Amino acid sequence: MKSPKSTSNHPILLLLEECRTLKTLKQVHAQMITMGLILHTFPISRILLLSSILAPPYALSIFNQIQHPTVFLFNTLVSSLAAQDYTHVSFSLYSRILSDKTLRPNNFTYPSLFKACGSHPWLDHGRALHAHVVKFLEPTSDHFVRASLLNFYAKCGKLAHSRYLFNQISAPDLATWNSILACYARSSTANVVGTNAASEDTGLAVEVLSLFGEMQLSPIRPNEVTLVALIGACADLGALTQGTWAHAHVLKNNLSLNRFLCTALIDMYGKCGCLHLAKQVFDQLPQKDTLCYNAMIRGLAIHGHGQQALDLFNTMTYNGVRPDEVTIVVVISGCAHVGLVEEGRKLFLSMKEAYGIEPKLEHYGCLVDLLGRAGRLKEAEEIVRAMPMKPNAVLWRSLLGASRVHGNLELGEVALRNLIQLEPETSGNYVLLSNMYASINRWDDVRRVRKVMKDQGINKMPGCSLIEIGGEIHEFIMGDRAHPHSKEIYLKIEEISKRLNAYGHRPSTKEVLFDIEEEEKEDALSYHSERLAIAFALIFSTSSVPIRIIKNLRVCGDCHATTKLISKIYHREIIVRDRSRFHHFRDGACSCLDYW
Repeated sequence: MKSPKSTSNHPILLLLEECRTLKTLKQVHAQMITMGLILHTFPISRILLLSSILAPPYALSIFNQIQHPTVFLFNTLVSSLAAQDYTHVSFSLYSRILSDKTLRPNNFTYPSLFKACGSHPWLDHGRALHAHVVKFLEPTSDHFVRASLLNFYAKCGKLAHSRYLFNQISAPDLATWNSILACYARSSTANVVGTNAASEDTGLAVEVLSLFGEMQLSPIRPNEVTLVALIGACADLGALTQGTWAHAHVLKNNLSLNRFLCTALIDMYGKCGCLHLAKQVFDQLPQKDTLCYNAMIRGLAIHGHGQQALDLFNTMTYNGVRPDEVTIVVVISGCAHVGLVEEGRKLFLSMKEAYGIEPKLEHYGCLVDLLGRAGRLKEAEEIVRAMPMKPNAVLWRSLLGASRVHGNLELGEVALRNLIQLEPETSGNYVLLSNMYASINRWDDVRRVRKVMKDQGINKMPGCSLIEIGGEIHEFIMGDRAHPHSKEIYLKIEEISKRLNAYGHRPSTKEVLFDIEEEEKEDALSYHSERLAIAFALIFSTSSVPIRIIKNLRVCGDCHATTKLISKIYHREIIVRDRSRFHHFRDGACSCLDYW
């Protein structure tokens, strides 16, 4: 089957391109048969492509009448059908290529199939296809095959595979850059629980910034997709300077400030502690979808503006924007942080009937947290016992935390037993119970819990704090002396301690490890990671700028108390994002009203 030059620009093909219905397509098809064009590869590839879009069954009927279809014709139909989510038909055609001893798949066969395999239930087929690439193609393959493989593994969350393939591409195009950046950004977000910014996870977000820096040195210019990934990484890191730069880049280069970019910006400004800027972006967006509302409500919730979060939710539903599962989670979470118990409980009870959303584990977790924070522990426990699915570690940890705050030791022990079964190696669970025992001076029980941790080789997760100054991110770990300005930082810590003492502050050492002397306990508190970050900021940042810190753990009681005093003594606003919420310290008070 050949296509002489005259067939590639035949007038009948112009008629074919104008077909918009199956009826007109069949008329042109009949003319192609009459004129013999259907015997040539290029004309038949055009009718296969168009008919596969208008009427896939008709395209298959044409294809099945071809006696010896070439790989080119197979590829044409496979690519078109895969793009329209006829994945099973595309793989059926691919199987016919493999079963035909005269045919062999080539570089054009695989990219569309890999693209179709990026979601369940086709993931395993994608992995099998990779083996076929190794079998049928040259070891190096070509750019498009490697790029499609990279994109497939990126969608699967296989970061190491994606990065390996990316490193094999000598001159990545924009789509390839976007794939690897999005893979890192998604992995970073997936590893961050709530607003947790653990050191092992922030490395992924840092890599996004590093890769973007490399991209800027290449001829490739970023587009909206690139910047969504970049802004998402800035949100995870609390990198306000880089996030603001990305926003300015969008405006300067006249990129489309679409709802995806706006949602990313709202989320970034919210997570960087600039709620007013998040609100500005939100208010300027003419058409707001569910994701935009979710980002803004989440920002209000984690900053402790529960009533405003609830009000915005009511505005959202009034405007006809339908809430989803995430909306319910962030609204109830916002209620939990400010004690709006009945409002959050009412929303949970109405979510199925009012919005058609079946409660999931996440929703039960929010309800348990809502009740637990308010001291309604018996009710929270009853919910955990009666819920239709097996409670996970998040629910039991909420109960354990609430038991500690409200002094319910019996329930705390029950929660810990269940937590140990689900997460035997998570140090935070043991630490919570140990601190509960310490708060009521049950030191034998503290020793018992610590001994279990030691015997099982479980180490307490170190506190880690990030702070951005001058566009550079600095990381501090409890007792860390690795920072190049460590000497100045520790001198500043001494100064802060003296000024705190002058204000009458006495460290609360009950939650510090029991097996060290009282004076050493006070030193241990002084060297918590956020204290080091605050000291560094007091030395090297402008006094008119708020100090913004991201911490991977919940702020301890003593650090919370001292940070309030530091904000008053040094006349500085200090914004701390811990694993559960934001704390805005100003003039000796905190926005959480000591409810966190």
